[in-house]
Formats: sequence, C-alpha cells, structure tokens
Amino acid sequence: MQAYRRAVFAATSPYERGLDQVEANFQPLTPLTFLDRAAATYPDRVAVRYAGSSTTYAELHDRCHRLAAGLAALGVQPGDTVAVLAPNVPALLEAHYGVPLAGAVLNALNTRLDARTIAYILAHGEAKVLLADTEYAPIIQAALADLEQPPIVVDIIDPAAPGARSGELDYDALLDRGDPAFTPYRPADEWQAIALNYTSGTTGQPKGVVYHHRGAYLNAVGNALVWDLGDAPVYLWTLPLFHCNGWCFPWTVTMKAGTHVCLRKLTAETILTTIAEEQVSHLCGAPIVMGLIAHADDALHAPITHSVRMMTAASAPPAAILERMADRGFHVTHVYGLTEVYGPATVCAWQTEWDGLDTTAKAAKLARQGVRYPVLEGLAVCDPATLEPLPHDGTSLGEIMMRGHIVMKGYLKDQAATAKAFAGGWFHTGDLAVTHEDGYIEIKDRSKDIIITGGENVSSIEVEGALYRHPAVLEAAVVARPDDRWGESPCAFVTLKPGATATAAELIAHCRQELALFKTPKTIVFKELPKTSTGKVQKNLLREEAERLNS
Repeated sequence: MQAYRRAVFAATSPYERGLDQVEANFQPLTPLTFLDRAAATYPDRVAVRYAGSSTTYAELHDRCHRLAAGLAALGVQPGDTVAVLAPNVPALLEAHYGVPLAGAVLNALNTRLDARTIAYILAHGEAKVLLADTEYAPIIQAALADLEQPPIVVDIIDPAAPGARSGELDYDALLDRGDPAFTPYRPADEWQAIALNYTSGTTGQPKGVVYHHRGAYLNAVGNALVWDLGDAPVYLWTLPLFHCNGWCFPWTVTMKAGTHVCLRKLTAETILTTIAEEQVSHLCGAPIVMGLIAHADDALHAPITHSVRMMTAASAPPAAILERMADRGFHVTHVYGLTEVYGPATVCAWQTEWDGLDTTAKAAKLARQGVRYPVLEGLAVCDPATLEPLPHDGTSLGEIMMRGHIVMKGYLKDQAATAKAFAGGWFHTGDLAVTHEDGYIEIKDRSKDIIITGGENVSSIEVEGALYRHPAVLEAAVVARPDDRWGESPCAFVTLKPGATATAAELIAHCRQELALFKTPKTIVFKELPKTSTGKVQKNLLREEAERLNS
C-alpha cells in the first residue's frame, strides 16, 4: 500500500516532477562521515587515550584508513565480514571505522564467549579476517581448530597483556601494508550492512543481528540528543565495545569530537583512577559497573572533584545504589534497548518536577524504561495477539514493540526468525511491560527466558543443555535469580537420575567446562520440577522460588 501511494503521489504531485534525487542533494547516511569531519575540523584534538599514550583525530583518521587499506591488501572485498576479538583497546575502536572503510562488515566478538560459540559465529558470519588480541590466544586457537575454513588471523599485540601468537601478521604490520593511495569505501546505499552482532536467543543458538549504515548513523545521533554530552566529552570505555557496537558510542563520541579513553580491565581502582586522571565526563555500563563505582573506597573517590554522567541499562538501578551514586557526584540516566535496535532505543527522560521527590520516589521514576529515542519512529506496549496498543494505565500488560530506522535489517541467514520478529509491521521485543499515564513504559517480565547478567544475555536453554550433558542429570530448568552484583544470575533447578549422585559444586564445575563463565549457574537447587498437566515445566513457579532464595 505504501509503495502504491508513493507511486500515485509521484505521478500527480508537481513536487516530484523535475526534482530528482541526485548526488548533489542526497548522500547515503553513514557514521563514517563523523570521523572525516572531526579530523578536518579538530585535527590536533586528542581522539584516543590509552595506557599513557594519545592519538589525535588526524592520526586516528590516518590509522583507520590504513587499516582499511591493509584489509583490502589481505583480499577483503566489500560485503565480506571482518571479526574482532579484543577488549576495549584502540584497535577495536579503529575497526569501527577501518572495517567499513574497506566496505566490509564489522563483527565484534564477545570476549566472554567459549571457543565453541566463537567457532560457530566465525563460520556462520563467514569471517574472512579475524583481528585477535593475543590475550585470548587459547580460545582463538581452540575455535580455529573447529573450522574447516578458518579466517586469516591478525594478532593485536598489547604489552599490557602479552599472549601467544595465533597469526603470522600483527596489527601494526597490517596497517603498514596498506596502500597509501587506497580509496576508502563509501556505501552506495545507506541500507548496506555496517556491523554484525550476535545475540543469544531462546533456542540457545546465537543469532546474527545485521546493522545498516543508516541505523548506526541515526542511533549515534540519538545518543547525543538524549544525553547531555556537552562540547568535546571525555568518554571512558567501561561498556564493552563488542556490546551492540558499544551502543553506537564509537560513532557518537567521534561525532562530538570527544576523547575516547580506552580501558582494558575493569576494576573499581582502574575506573575511578582513570576518571580522576583523565577528567572523564561520561561513561556507560551495566549495573555491575555502577556497583563497582558506588561501593568503592572513599580514598578512590577523593581525587574526583567534578561531576560525571553515567548511562546504564539492563536491570533497574536499586534506590540505594542511585542514592549512593548521587552522593558520589554521578548523574545516572537509565535507557533500554536490545541488540536488534542498536543498543539503547528508549530513555527515562528526566522531568524537572521530579527533582523535589525523595530518593525512593526518584528511583521509582528512574527505574522505568521511559520513552522512545527521537530517532525511533514507533514505540508501543501492545496486545501480542491483536497488535493493538494497550491503555496507559500502568497495569495493562503487553509486549513492547518498536518500529523505525534504528531497527535491525534482520537476522543473518534466518528469514523465518526475521519474519517472526517483524510480524505485523512491528519489531517484537519479547519483553512484557505496562505504559504509565505519562506515557513512560516499564518492563514487568520477559516472555523470552533470557537471563541478563552483568549486562550480558544468557539463554536458559543453552545452560539447560549443558546441564543435561552431565551423566547424573535427569531434568534441568534454569531461570534468573536476582543478584545484587550482577543484576541477575543463572539459577538451575535439577532433578537427578534415580540412583545417581552429584553435588552442586560438581555441576557448576561441569558447566564451566561447557559454557562461558558468565553463563555458568551460580546456584543449583535439587528438586522435582513442577509441571503442568501437559508436562511443561512451570518456570513461573521456579522464578518465584529463585526470588525467595534471596529473602
């Protein structure tokens, strides 16, 4: 219908005759232009700081273009995938520009994954090159051993964390191989892919979420619109760059010509010391990072004499943590989103009339997921059956649905999952929420059995599969247990086979061999699983029991 209306409008409207879309009046949106502008306007401004060294915007521009040329010299073609396995170091930040400047698609890998999952992702995404920090050499080598066609490995060598080599070429040598005359790629269509991110699904099989240049550009702009970044922000990389491409902040901070402060390891000491020394103005992170900051020793906070803004997502911040963060001089903004919408897509936009509320009331307001980003065209809590929006009464429970330019292209090589996610013209988040009278949404439950621990998604089915591989386990069901440190943690309810024996410690040790550490259950409860008359495990009852474990 929309295509028909456009055709009719074009045929009848004088505004469509002789006013064509040409190169002079239309260019595909891409966040790559942010680096061009920053380097041209502020060439001597510090773009990156890491481990006592600094890089200007002119130098960053040069390095990203040499990375693109180096990748092309390795045979990378437009449309190929380049994967990166690295912590928050400059090479991964540079890849957010250098890889798409080669016309390739960036696949930033979760550094917490096990070798088997990494092997699956490299194969499914058809990675042609893997830029890999040598710290992860054991995982890399184990993953490559499972592949029939392993990618070319380029080692990122960081003196701060030496490790074994997995490739024949290192990152700096790759940049040196680039042709100085190389012409960087620009997308002919803003719908072209810029990044590939894998997210856990309810089946336990990682799904490849495809981002386009337009969405990356717009969500980067959206971040700047909803968060007071000021002029030339100093941004600390506490949020993993692999997490939804760092919520698009690699592009947002550059758009603002700010300074990226890279941080390899996260501890209370490294975070707070860096904030004081670099005069950090902004950072993002899951509630666990907020907890590190809030509960750190007073001596670590003492050198920080300026206010700091923090953006957090995942679990709602507890009132006590928010109060402590405010006392420490940190202003917290709560956002909500998913990998499928480029990270944050809603924000709990602060209202000035809330300033006079007490701490508990403020926390109740701030805990809500809020309203849509200005660059998200549609947000609604709908009846999942009829897709009709539900009343704004704070009680009518429905599914959060979104539509617009910051919704993914779809799932790579999975048309069925893509069609299901987009059924009825909405992206179905799978999260259940209510809408309050003021239009702010608040999540009440998840229809998908996903556990969010430390900001990372964990599929309960994947964890259950690992438990089932233990010879003593007859049945297993995994749910989220509230966790003061991680937000949530996997809690497993297990029934053993008749005559079999196993301790909780044994099952946890078994899962550590099967899964990434953050996916491993922290709690094991032995019991007969509650079931419906049809034999389906009643996870709602198990969730209630898991919550009671904390009381």
